[in-house]
Amino acid sequence: MTAAIVQKDLVVLTADKNAQFALRGILSRGKALRIRSIAADFHVHPGRDPGVLRNAQEFLRAFVRSHRHALVVLDREGCGQEDAARNEIETTIEQALRTTGWGERGRAIVIDPELDIWVWSDSPHVAGELGWLESGPALLTWLREQGFGFAGRKPDRPKEALETVLRKVRRPRSSAIYKALADKVGLSRCTDQAFEKLRTTLQVWFSEE
Repeated sequence: MTAAIVQKDLVVLTADKNAQFALRGILSRGKALRIRSIAADFHVHPGRDPGVLRNAQEFLRAFVRSHRHALVVLDREGCGQEDAARNEIETTIEQALRTTGWGERGRAIVIDPELDIWVWSDSPHVAGELGWLESGPALLTWLREQGFGFAGRKPDRPKEALETVLRKVRRPRSSAIYKALADKVGLSRCTDQAFEKLRTTLQVWFSEE
């Protein structure tokens, strides 16, 4: 008699470890997301953002029976289709996932322009986790002095802004920073469209029991 396959809740495919660590932190906060506790596996695509875009469906084919849902996360910037809108890229990936058996169980999250946009929330934890001294000028004021433009509280070049701050405080850029921020920053503060889709998707799939 063949043993029944025990399915895990979710498999997550990201383009790099920074995104993986951010997702690990976010998914660990079930109460803040208003979802139940879930069991998830995480994988990084060796082809980074372009690889995720081209063949996420093939990478995840092996998990169709072992996992209930699949989540694909990548940056729009650097994926190879920067001229396309975020939702167009997501639709392309989701249609490809359907062809390999995921049906409606697979979703794509394209962060526009890149993961670092999620760093720049209005949480008071951001400056502290980046190592910015409270006695110095306000972090966003300092970035404006360095020539960064802003859309609200978010720098228009989020990755370059993060790297500039880390150079100033002499701290290496690492996946641990993204995990620490995901662990502490209030998730309700993030109004980015990609994050809103992530939150809504998780709530539909894993509603609180």
